[in-house]
Amino acid sequence: MFRTETLQITPEVLGLVARIDEFKGAWRALGTLAPDRLSSLRRVATIESIGSSTRIEGSKLSDREVERLLSNLAIQKFETRDEQEVAGYAELMDLMFSSWHEIPFNENHIKQLHQVLLQHSQKDEWHRGNYKTGSNSVAAFDENGRQIGVVFETATPFNTPRLMSELVSWVSDEREKAQLHPLLIVAIFVVVFLEIHPFQDGNGRLSRVLTTLLLLQAGYAYVPYSSLE
Repeated sequence: MFRTETLQITPEVLGLVARIDEFKGAWRALGTLAPDRLSSLRRVATIESIGSSTRIEGSKLSDREVERLLSNLAIQKFETRDEQEVAGYAELMDLMFSSWHEIPFNENHIKQLHQVLLQHSQKDEWHRGNYKTGSNSVAAFDENGRQIGVVFETATPFNTPRLMSELVSWVSDEREKAQLHPLLIVAIFVVVFLEIHPFQDGNGRLSRVLTTLLLLQAGYAYVPYSSLE
C-alpha cells in the first residue's frame, strides 16, 4: 500500500524521534514511581486529554467541568451533546489504559472502539461502530456555522472498507517486520486514517485514541501520564 522506501527522514524528524525515545528511556530508568503520584499524574493527564480532545471537535466544556462530569459518570445520563461526547471519550480512554495489551489492532476492534466512543451520543446512534455510508469531507465554517469551504476531500464510502483493510494490514506487516521505527508507523497510520475518515463522525477523537493504543503497544509506557492532546 505504501512505498516506505521513498520515505524521507529529515534531520528534524530524526531529532524528534531521538528526543522522544530518549524520554522513553528516561521514564524506564525512573523505575516505579509511588502509586499515589502515578494516580495523580494520570488523573490530571486524563482530564486534560478529554477536555482538549473534545474541545478540538467543538465542545465548550472546560477542564473543571470535565472533572466534575468524570466524578459523576455512574449516573449514565447526560443531557447535552458536549456531556455525551466527554462521557464516551472518558470511558474509552479508561478502557484503553486498562486493557491496551489485550486489544488486537484490527478492523473489528477499531469499530468496537468507535462504538464505545459514541455510546452516549444520541445523534450518532445510527452509525456508531460502522464505516460511513455518506460523504464526510472536512469543511471549514465561520463563526455563524456557515460552511465557507472544503479543507480536504476524504475517501468515498465505496472505497473506505478496502482502504481501511489495506491500512490495518500495512500496520500489522510493518510492526512484524520491525524495519520502520514504531513512531513513524504510528504517524503514517494517523495521517492515512484521517485522510480516509472511515466513520461518519468521531474520526478525530478516535484517531487520538488509536495513537495512544499504538504508542502503548510500542512500549511508550508514560503515555497515560501526559496529555497527548
